[in-house]
Amino acid sequence: MAVQKVTRTQDYKDLDLDFIPHPTTKDVVKKVGLEAIKRSVRNLVLTNYYDRPFRPFIGSNAQKILFDNINPMTANFLKDAIIETINNFEPRVQLVNDENRGVYVQVDADNNGYIAKISFIILNRGEPVTINLFLERIR
Repeated sequence: MAVQKVTRTQDYKDLDLDFIPHPTTKDVVKKVGLEAIKRSVRNLVLTNYYDRPFRPFIGSNAQKILFDNINPMTANFLKDAIIETINNFEPRVQLVNDENRGVYVQVDADNNGYIAKISFIILNRGEPVTINLFLERIR
């Protein structure tokens, strides 16, 4: 009799921070799998230092950088801040190794912001994932 080996891949779960209740149970819905990872990366990029109590140095501080002049040098600062944040605080992903190290930030002077494209691979899956964010300053 042959024994079949069953392998499980870990499925990641996070709370949905939109706090939309489930229609039937009225409980907070969970983000599962790929959507949980995407939301986590997005939250890390949009979090400033000192936004989280008891863990003040989690975040990219991108909101502070957005108040600098809109130019390619500031886009490079944003790119470096995003890369550092993802490498330090998101152990479930690895940035895609290309010429931009998985993060591409483009100046959008007409809309007073930056277009950030973040490409990464989830560690227990092999497919690359891309997130597009529009980063603009909020007054």
